[in-house]
Amino acid sequence: MLAAKSEVQVDNEEVRVTEWRLPPGSATGHHTHGMDYVIVPVVAGEMTIVAPGGERSKAQLSAGKSYFRKAGVQHDVLNETSTEIVFLEIELKP
Repeated sequence: MLAAKSEVQVDNEEVRVTEWRLPPGSATGHHTHGMDYVIVPVVAGEMTIVAPGGERSKAQLSAGKSYFRKAGVQHDVLNETSTEIVFLEIELKP
């Protein structure tokens, strides 16, 4: 699987904003979120989420429809579709 591409756009004492681009067939790699965060989808799409135990689920993204998660989330995010997934991740620093 290809590696997703990320670009940090803002990184200061309060927040870190990262643009994530997942071309078809790519993944972020398994990771744990160390901070609370907000995801802002730039495009509509469907992500496959893989939990640490291997359980798989689908997450539907709607452009501009944000969602919030608490620190500690562990997962891998895959793009198993034929179109690129793009979203902003806004991490809230303590």
